[in-house]
Amino acid sequence: MTMKITVTVNASRHDVEIDPGETLLELLRRLGYKGVKKGCGTGDCGACAVLLDGRAINSCLCLAAKADGREVVTVEGLEKDGRLHVLQRAFLDEGAVQCGYCTPGMLIAAADLLIHNSNPTEEEIKEAISGNLCRCTGYVKEIAAIKTATARMREGDND
Repeated sequence: MTMKITVTVNASRHDVEIDPGETLLELLRRLGYKGVKKGCGTGDCGACAVLLDGRAINSCLCLAAKADGREVVTVEGLEKDGRLHVLQRAFLDEGAVQCGYCTPGMLIAAADLLIHNSNPTEEEIKEAISGNLCRCTGYVKEIAAIKTATARMREGDND
Protein backbone atom coordinates (compact mmCIF):
# COMPACT_ATOMS: atom_id res chain seq x y z
CA MET A 1 0.00 0.00 0.00
CA THR A 2 1.41 3.39 -0.95
CA MET A 3 0.70 6.85 0.37
CA LYS A 4 0.91 10.29 -1.20
CA ILE A 5 3.07 13.04 0.29
CA THR A 6 4.15 16.50 -0.71
CA VAL A 7 7.75 17.45 -0.05
CA THR A 8 9.73 20.48 -1.13
CA VAL A 9 13.29 19.64 -2.12
CA ASN A 10 15.68 22.45 -2.97
CA ALA A 11 12.70 24.78 -3.50
CA SER A 12 10.96 22.34 -5.89
CA ARG A 13 7.65 20.87 -4.79
CA HIS A 14 7.13 17.15 -5.32
CA ASP A 15 3.82 15.31 -4.98
CA VAL A 16 4.88 11.68 -4.78
CA GLU A 17 3.66 8.22 -3.93
CA ILE A 18 5.81 6.49 -1.35
CA ASP A 19 5.95 3.13 0.29
CA PRO A 20 5.34 3.48 4.06
CA GLY A 21 8.79 1.98 4.79
CA GLU A 22 10.66 4.09 2.24
CA THR A 23 13.40 6.25 3.71
CA LEU A 24 13.93 9.87 2.82
CA LEU A 25 17.28 8.84 1.31
CA GLU A 26 15.56 6.36 -1.00
CA LEU A 27 12.97 8.94 -2.01
CA LEU A 28 15.59 11.62 -2.73
CA ARG A 29 17.61 9.22 -4.87
CA ARG A 30 14.42 8.19 -6.71
CA LEU A 31 13.70 11.88 -7.37
CA GLY A 32 17.17 12.25 -8.91
CA TYR A 33 19.11 13.96 -6.12
CA LYS A 34 22.44 12.17 -6.51
CA GLY A 35 24.40 14.32 -4.04
CA VAL A 36 22.75 12.41 -1.20
CA LYS A 37 25.03 9.42 -0.71
CA LYS A 38 24.19 6.04 0.75
CA GLY A 39 27.12 5.15 2.93
CA CYS A 40 26.23 2.87 5.79
CA GLY A 41 22.43 2.88 5.96
CA THR A 42 22.62 2.98 9.75
CA GLY A 43 23.25 6.67 10.48
CA ASP A 44 26.90 6.20 11.37
CA CYS A 45 28.70 7.90 8.46
CA GLY A 46 26.74 11.09 7.68
CA ALA A 47 27.07 10.71 3.90
CA CYS A 48 23.29 10.94 3.53
CA ALA A 49 22.88 14.15 5.54
CA VAL A 50 20.29 16.69 4.38
CA LEU A 51 18.69 19.70 5.97
CA LEU A 52 15.11 19.03 7.04
CA ASP A 53 13.46 22.32 7.94
CA GLY A 54 16.92 23.81 8.50
CA ARG A 55 18.39 21.03 10.67
CA ALA A 56 20.83 18.35 9.54
CA ILE A 57 19.52 14.80 9.69
CA ASN A 58 20.66 11.45 8.36
CA SER A 59 18.17 10.76 5.59
CA CYS A 60 18.82 7.01 5.81
CA LEU A 61 17.19 7.01 9.25
CA CYS A 62 14.21 9.22 8.41
CA LEU A 63 11.09 7.78 6.85
CA ALA A 64 10.01 9.69 3.75
CA ALA A 65 6.57 10.10 5.32
CA LYS A 66 8.13 12.35 7.98
CA ALA A 67 9.08 14.83 5.23
CA ASP A 68 5.45 15.35 4.22
CA GLY A 69 4.78 19.09 4.05
CA ARG A 70 8.38 19.92 4.95
CA GLU A 71 11.43 21.54 3.33
CA VAL A 72 14.46 19.42 2.42
CA VAL A 73 17.76 20.85 1.24
CA THR A 74 20.39 18.60 -0.28
CA VAL A 75 23.94 19.58 -1.17
CA GLU A 76 22.65 20.51 -4.63
CA GLY A 77 20.32 23.03 -2.98
CA LEU A 78 23.07 24.94 -1.19
CA GLU A 79 23.98 26.85 -4.35
CA LYS A 80 21.92 29.86 -5.36
CA ASP A 81 21.36 31.15 -8.87
CA GLY A 82 24.12 28.94 -10.26
CA ARG A 83 26.67 30.23 -7.73
CA LEU A 84 28.25 27.84 -5.27
CA HIS A 85 27.51 28.40 -1.60
CA VAL A 86 30.32 30.03 0.39
CA LEU A 87 30.96 26.65 2.06
CA GLN A 88 31.22 24.85 -1.27
CA ARG A 89 33.70 27.41 -2.57
CA ALA A 90 35.73 27.24 0.65
CA PHE A 91 35.89 23.43 0.46
CA LEU A 92 37.26 23.71 -3.06
CA ASP A 93 39.67 26.52 -2.20
CA GLU A 94 41.05 24.69 0.86
CA GLY A 95 41.31 21.31 -0.89
CA ALA A 96 38.82 19.77 1.52
CA VAL A 97 37.64 17.24 -1.05
CA GLN A 98 39.56 14.11 -1.81
CA CYS A 99 37.51 11.09 -2.81
CA GLY A 100 34.46 13.32 -2.34
CA TYR A 101 32.13 10.68 -0.94
CA CYS A 102 31.72 12.33 2.47
CA THR A 103 31.75 15.88 1.07
CA PRO A 104 27.98 16.35 0.57
CA GLY A 105 27.20 15.27 4.13
CA MET A 106 30.10 17.28 5.50
CA LEU A 107 28.83 20.38 3.69
CA ILE A 108 25.32 19.84 5.06
CA ALA A 109 26.67 19.46 8.61
CA ALA A 110 28.70 22.65 8.17
CA ALA A 111 25.68 24.49 6.72
CA ASP A 112 23.60 23.45 9.73
CA LEU A 113 26.32 24.77 12.03
CA LEU A 114 26.57 28.13 10.25
CA ILE A 115 22.78 28.54 10.09
CA HIS A 116 22.66 28.33 13.88
CA ASN A 117 26.09 29.70 14.82
CA SER A 118 27.66 32.33 12.58
CA ASN A 119 30.94 32.42 14.50
CA PRO A 120 31.82 28.90 15.69
CA THR A 121 34.97 27.99 17.55
CA GLU A 122 37.21 25.23 16.25
CA GLU A 123 35.78 22.93 18.92
CA GLU A 124 32.23 23.72 17.76
CA ILE A 125 33.25 22.99 14.18
CA LYS A 126 34.73 19.66 15.21
CA GLU A 127 31.58 18.78 17.12
CA ALA A 128 29.36 19.79 14.18
CA ILE A 129 31.16 17.48 11.75
CA SER A 130 31.75 14.67 14.24
CA GLY A 131 28.88 12.64 12.74
CA ASN A 132 30.57 12.57 9.33
CA LEU A 133 33.01 9.78 8.63
CA CYS A 134 35.90 10.73 6.36
CA ARG A 135 38.60 8.19 5.65
CA CYS A 136 40.73 10.38 3.38
CA THR A 137 41.48 13.72 4.97
CA GLY A 138 41.84 13.57 8.73
CA TYR A 139 39.36 16.49 8.88
CA VAL A 140 42.11 19.16 8.92
CA LYS A 141 41.17 20.65 5.56
CA GLU A 142 37.43 20.50 6.29
CA ILE A 143 37.94 22.43 9.51
CA ALA A 144 40.07 24.98 7.65
CA ALA A 145 37.38 25.28 4.95
CA ILE A 146 34.64 25.92 7.50
CA LYS A 147 36.82 28.57 9.16
CA THR A 148 37.41 30.16 5.74
CA ALA A 149 33.69 30.15 4.98
CA THR A 150 32.95 31.69 8.37
CA ALA A 151 35.45 34.50 7.73
CA ARG A 152 34.03 35.11 4.26
CA MET A 153 30.51 35.27 5.68
CA ARG A 154 31.65 37.88 8.21
CA GLU A 155 32.98 39.87 5.25
CA GLY A 156 29.54 39.77 3.65
CA ASP A 157 29.82 36.73 1.35
CA ASN A 158 26.62 34.91 2.31
CA ASP A 159 25.93 32.81 -0.79
